[in-house]
Parts: sequence; C-alpha cells; structure tokens
Amino acid sequence: MTAGRVPRWAVGVLLATILAAVLVPALAPDGARDIGDVLATRLVPPLSRDGRGVWHLLGTDAFGRDLLVRLWTGARISLGVGVAGSALSGLLGILLGAIAGWHGGLVDRALVALGDALLAIPRLVLLLVIASLWGPGLGVVILVLGLTGWMSVMRLVRADVQGVRSLAFVEGAHALGVPSWRVLRRHVLPNAMGSALVAITLGVGNAILLESGLSFLGLGIQPPASSWGNMIAGGREWLLTAPWIALMPGIALVITVVACTVIGDALGDRRASRDVR
Repeated sequence: MTAGRVPRWAVGVLLATILAAVLVPALAPDGARDIGDVLATRLVPPLSRDGRGVWHLLGTDAFGRDLLVRLWTGARISLGVGVAGSALSGLLGILLGAIAGWHGGLVDRALVALGDALLAIPRLVLLLVIASLWGPGLGVVILVLGLTGWMSVMRLVRADVQGVRSLAFVEGAHALGVPSWRVLRRHVLPNAMGSALVAITLGVGNAILLESGLSFLGLGIQPPASSWGNMIAGGREWLLTAPWIALMPGIALVITVVACTVIGDALGDRRASRDVR
C-alpha cells in the first residue's frame, strides 16, 4: 500500500456498516425486535428457521429476537456514540489547545498541567468513576467520552498553533491591525487542524470500543435499547449453548474498530508525507 493512501477495504467496510445500520432496521418486518412467542423463537441457530417457520440469517437471542436486526439497530447507537463522543472530545481539545498555544504563559501552563494530570489517570478508570456517579444512559456516555478524551487533541493543536503563530503571515496580519481572535480563527486554526482531524478519526474507533466496554459492564447503554456492548454482555451466559449471540456483535465491533483505526493511520501517514515534502 502506498504511504498515506487510505485503504479502500477500510472505507468500504465503514460505508457498508453505516449503510446496513440505516437500512436493515428500517426495512425489518414489524415485531423483529420485539419479544413474542419466546418458546418458538428463542436460541435459533444462524441460517435456520424458528418454530413459526421464519428464517433467521444470524439466528435469534434468548428472547427470540432476530439477531440481524438487533445487530444493526445496535450499530446505530454504537456508531453514533463513537462519532459523537470523538467529535465532542475533539472540539474541546481544539478549543483548549488553541487557547493554550495562542496565549501561552500562565494559561498555557495551567491547561497543559491539567491535561497531563488527566492523562496520568487511565481513561477507563475515569470513565467508570464518572459513569457510576452520573448513572448510565446515552447522553451520559457521550458526555463522559468527550470529557475524558480531549487531552491528546489539545496537545496536538497547541503544538501546531505555536508553530503557525510565529510564521510571517501571522505577524503581517498583526501589523495590519487585524484583531487577535480573528487571526486565530481565520488564519492560524485552519493551518493547525490537520493533526486534530487525524486524532479525531482515530478516536472514533476508540470511543466505540470504550462505549462497548461501559455497556458490557452495565454503565453504558441500557436494555431494551441495544448496542454492541450490551448485546455481548447479554450473550455471555449463552457462550456454550448459543455462542452466536455474543459472537456476531463482537465480530462487527472488531471489524469496525479496525477499519476506523486503519483509516486514521492512513490519514496520519498522508499528513506526515505532506509535511516532509
């Protein structure tokens, strides 16, 4: 693979995942996500028919719900939480990094010290503490992911802003009397966003993984809403008799996170190659 070139398979996997998450739940028959005749429909293996004669591609869970529909319904939440959590942490990191890199001095030292202190604490520990204090839920998960993931983005943006701040066109803008906030917004930040966008892209996969971990531990998305994390948690007691319940969302989670990570790495390599040139 050429350095900096985004792999087509990773983009294809991510687009296919998004498309399936949008279309499969919308096209699913009525009642596919509901608990019905449990005795006739529960624990049906993949590629089999239940007691009513309905065929299930990925089988059913312990409550007789179609696993294919639940898988892609859960993908909506897992992908949405990953993108929203990474975007929120990215916005916080960009804002604080721009302030630190532009103003310097005491403000810079205080923000860097705060970021270093939070980085010294394992993120999973922060997530568990905050989620347990605030209680589980979709909004809480997104907020917690945003509040615990901004530090690395802040450091990247701060370094880029400090580098751009000393360039000639910034000094020229100051000499022309352009206000500092406008110089930062119109001239400095657009030239310091490359590293932040790469970090946000990489953060999507990490946020999906963390959300799944929280949901698996019961501190994330709560049933009856489905996410990949709580689907895996719901299938752990059936690993010996019905392994597909936990295996299917686990495979989807791994493939999606790997695709997001590969895309982020490729974007980072592309930026690095441009900087060298």
